[in-house]
Amino acid sequence: MNLMSPVPPAPPSAEKQMVVNCIAYRKDGSRIGDVTLDEISDVLAKPDTFVWVGLHEPDEELLLKLQEEFCLHDLAIEDAHTAHQRTKIETYGDSLFLVVQTAQQIDGNLAFGETHIFLGPRYLVSVRHGASLSYAPARRACEHTPELMALGPSYALYSILDFIVDNLLPIVRASREELQQLEKDIFAETFKRSTVRRLYNMQRDLMTLRLAVAPMQDIISQLTRLHPNLIPKELRAYFRDVYDHVFRVNEAISAMREMLAAAINVNLSLVTFGQNEVMKKLAGWAAMLAAPTLITSWYGMNFTHMPELAQPWAYPAVVGVVAVVVIGLFIGLKRAKWL
Repeated sequence: MNLMSPVPPAPPSAEKQMVVNCIAYRKDGSRIGDVTLDEISDVLAKPDTFVWVGLHEPDEELLLKLQEEFCLHDLAIEDAHTAHQRTKIETYGDSLFLVVQTAQQIDGNLAFGETHIFLGPRYLVSVRHGASLSYAPARRACEHTPELMALGPSYALYSILDFIVDNLLPIVRASREELQQLEKDIFAETFKRSTVRRLYNMQRDLMTLRLAVAPMQDIISQLTRLHPNLIPKELRAYFRDVYDHVFRVNEAISAMREMLAAAINVNLSLVTFGQNEVMKKLAGWAAMLAAPTLITSWYGMNFTHMPELAQPWAYPAVVGVVAVVVIGLFIGLKRAKWL
């Protein structure tokens, strides 16, 4: 007896939120129109058509429906549902499965997400998880160039990857501007704990961003050289252009990480230097106070036979000696830049 109750189907409103777009195209790149997930198999039954599906955080039931429509591999479906995958590209028969990390500025903080992409001869499925922007602008750009869209779903893949990389450039520029501002705070006269906290947070974000960007070079390099059945030679130049952008972003991130490490070391050195300066001043004032304390304590021992105690010039002489010693110490410490 089956003790597990079947999973109830998602309400239409929930499925509509998860399915951002599902559009069919002709071989010449022109748009046929929106289709439902159940109509995908009917569209693919017609020759010279392909489908572009965009999903946002779909549930397992929706992914299983797509698996049935496109005959997707079980392992790829499991990865797309679980998320939290490393950046990678895998081949399943005549299709590709890609995982690409995305980044987005949200309320001044850097948030990361994932995009899983299924590429086949007649379909492209993008699955967004976490922080990522909609690929509607990339879709509109493709539809405005039907002569390139006629090259098939691989051009849609290029548009998505190019969109992801282009969205990294403003993040890199913002990080560079923030680093320049932090450099001013580092060399300020007063130490701020918030500066150290910002340096640490920025270093953490740049490390995570580099882990997301660096593997994309290998993925796009494979797309420019391999998989001729899915990536036509007419698109190789476009993927090489994306590779150049990824390389530039990665180099900028590496340079900023080095500058950030140097900034952290300089900040620690300046803090240590400032503490040493304070300690030198405190030691100098302590030395100046120690001299009169030592001299006056000599006369606090209550000895009976101290000849100078009976002399009328004794008190002024002691005061004069204390003043000479203190002034001498002050001049010496001032010249040594301890005060």
